[in-house]
Amino acid sequence: MIDNENNSANAQYVVIKAEDNGVSIIGMTRGKETRLLHTEKIDKGEVCIMQFTENTSAIKVRGKAKILTQFGEIFSE
Repeated sequence: MIDNENNSANAQYVVIKAEDNGVSIIGMTRGKETRLLHTEKIDKGEVCIMQFTENTSAIKVRGKAKILTQFGEIFSE
């Protein structure tokens, strides 16, 4: 039996495409205090697909990138 509430296939995804070299992507934890969970650095043209999970509550993007979410496109500078 599949628990749809905790099924990772139902989790929200974010696609981040670097528009410049050296875009930083930082995954943040949830809990009593927010902490860094994971960091990635991608270069122009590279794409990273991130997922919100039970542990990842925020994703921070630093640098020029195109961010695609279920809500639409966002551009970071």
